[in-house]
Amino acid sequence: MTGSNMLMIDLTAKARIAARHLAGVDDAVKAAALKGAAQALRDGMADILAANAKDVAAAAAAGISPAMLDRLTLDAARVASMASAVEQVATLEDPVGQVIDRRERPNGLRMERVRVPVGVLGIIYESRPNVTADAAALGLRSGNAVILRGGSEAVHSNRAIHAAMVQGVTQAGLPTDAIQLVPTQDRALVGDMLRAQGAIDMIIPRGGKSLVARVQDEARVPVLAHLDGICHSYVHKDADPDMAQAIVVNAKMRRTGICGATETLLIDQDYPAPAALITALLDAGCEVRADDVLMELDARTVSADAQDWDTEYLDSVISACVVSGLDEAMAHIARHGSHHTDAIITQDASAAARFLAEVDSAIVMHNASTQFADGGEFGLGAEIGIATGRLHARGPVALEGLTTYKWIVRGQGQTRP
Repeated sequence: MTGSNMLMIDLTAKARIAARHLAGVDDAVKAAALKGAAQALRDGMADILAANAKDVAAAAAAGISPAMLDRLTLDAARVASMASAVEQVATLEDPVGQVIDRRERPNGLRMERVRVPVGVLGIIYESRPNVTADAAALGLRSGNAVILRGGSEAVHSNRAIHAAMVQGVTQAGLPTDAIQLVPTQDRALVGDMLRAQGAIDMIIPRGGKSLVARVQDEARVPVLAHLDGICHSYVHKDADPDMAQAIVVNAKMRRTGICGATETLLIDQDYPAPAALITALLDAGCEVRADDVLMELDARTVSADAQDWDTEYLDSVISACVVSGLDEAMAHIARHGSHHTDAIITQDASAAARFLAEVDSAIVMHNASTQFADGGEFGLGAEIGIATGRLHARGPVALEGLTTYKWIVRGQGQTRP
């Protein structure tokens, strides 16, 4: 047995004990722990910023990209925002103990289906040190013990943030092992986490495509994640032109680097104003990779190739093509989409109803920007991520998605004949 195996066995054993304790903890105690953690983040700001400065200096020397460096960098405002986010989680409704279903059988047995924590969560993430606080807070609020494995580029930042979170937890009387940070950057530990069947109940990756792909490929533990965000906006022939233009530009350009950004625009062949859509995107600074029909509308477009329809750009680039109608639009989404978020823009209620029923994505929208694919916008509070699988949870995963359920049966001596 390797050293990493032994370390993972130790971490998961401690987490399992903490998880059993958390399952019975009162809501007020969990909320107090998170409020204490938020204050500890504020009180420890100087230590957190000093630790982050080490990570930023090392990353800059290693030639990390400007975008990644920005994700890594903390300042006073970002630490304060991190603390506020933890505090907000403390105010959310506790899902644990909620009764989902209640029934009484003819023989007098009373049955309830009740939300309970998943148990032990393994969170594997990169770059953004705020994930340390967010994941710990969501895990604790939903009654789960959490094992955090952050990226090597943020090692000092993660340790300082973790120390503050643990301070809040212990001051509230909860076990230190409720929130554990893997103490080494040994990459073998990631493989050990992915193979920890029965010790870790669910893995949640937060990071780039290569990380998520590795987790989904190697994991022997259930995974809650999405790989690509190839989101579509389909402008139906009966779309209102002003509405369509506003939605399409927002869906692509509001924030191009998020997973809910539209990457492909589908335009019905009978839509009356396709040129205005293409021009609006180009004028907003978006590169449009178009099919032959749309290229004729504006000389600034470039020709799309086969790979474009399967690309998540995360940039000011969009692929666009004309489709013959609703059936072809849905077929295109089924062939090239990633089951994340897809939208139809139309005033035709029957077309919208078909789209919402038949498009097999975690989030389907009618007359709205795909940029709304976010837990906060759904009224769920903070989210741990978007899930595109078909089991357990889909779409924005917040506190409810970090729980499962069990049946509670109460009798008065019934026996089965």
